[in-house]
Amino acid sequence: MRDIAATLRAWMDEGKPFALASVVGTEGSSPRPLGTALAVDADGTAVGGVSGGCVEAAVYGRCQEVLETGTAAVDTFGSTEEERFFLGLTCEGTMDVLVVRVEPDDPAIAAALDAVLGGEAVSLVRAVEGPDLGAAVAMSANGFAGRLELGAIDLPAASGRVGPFAVEAYKPPPELYVYGAVDFAAPIVRIAKTVGFRVTVCDARPVFATEIRFPDADAIIVDWPHRHFDAAEIEATTAVVVLTHDEKFDLPLLERALVSEAGYIGAIGSRATHRDRLERLREAGMGEEALARLRSPIGLDLNGRTAEETAMSIVAEIIAVRNDARAGFLTEAEGPIHH
Repeated sequence: MRDIAATLRAWMDEGKPFALASVVGTEGSSPRPLGTALAVDADGTAVGGVSGGCVEAAVYGRCQEVLETGTAAVDTFGSTEEERFFLGLTCEGTMDVLVVRVEPDDPAIAAALDAVLGGEAVSLVRAVEGPDLGAAVAMSANGFAGRLELGAIDLPAASGRVGPFAVEAYKPPPELYVYGAVDFAAPIVRIAKTVGFRVTVCDARPVFATEIRFPDADAIIVDWPHRHFDAAEIEATTAVVVLTHDEKFDLPLLERALVSEAGYIGAIGSRATHRDRLERLREAGMGEEALARLRSPIGLDLNGRTAEETAMSIVAEIIAVRNDARAGFLTEAEGPIHH
């Protein structure tokens, strides 16, 4: 639901009801995670999607039906080989989709959307079985909002199913710190924003660290990189990309980043630059375990030449590391596509 949150909130603000179809359960290989959503308003306008295309028409039809009747429903897709063939499901898995009518004053959906759009953590819990089918409650730092009674049940921190409930857990966007306002940085910001990062660009040179050059960045900081890093909140989901290519900026920053909790640390440069950088870090007292965390030359091997191609390879590597993925060609791999 995160990717269509702005549209859904706008519909609610305009007083428009809509049908919301959400993935609330999967088994086997599935193209989209729990919480992925398709919404349809009274004019027939659709936003989002639940499957990458294979069951969208069927879900769209169910949305129109639920929008008219107001009666929530759960449909399971892909339960038989015949159904998978008819619908075009090729993932050899099943998917449960909850469809509800959302009124403009729905407290749970409104609270969940506000939290997502505000970059705050929230869990949306909905009944997917029983007499309360479709009822929901949102839980965030602001408390509870909604009409669903949960009783004494332990809810997971991550998205999943617990008894008759489906939990959609939305965490704040992961942070990407881009150090160095160089030509590669702007497309990195754009691509990283597209895949859900909150992006900060930091450079000590005020002439380059500007809103004109980085209109898509969430924050632009004029400061020495290591000084900004010292003050930043670093978590396991944080990614650090070093583009400064200048040892007076690179080395103090990497000395800090490589012993931090950051889940990804990459630095631009050739193999020769990387070897020289490692030696300088060793001279500064950096251990081999920390040095092994540095990904350089940065990015996946796409043989790209343009700034955009280079940016794509860097963001792709960040995603691969985060997902513990092989990052090879799927056509040369065995096993399920989604794992």
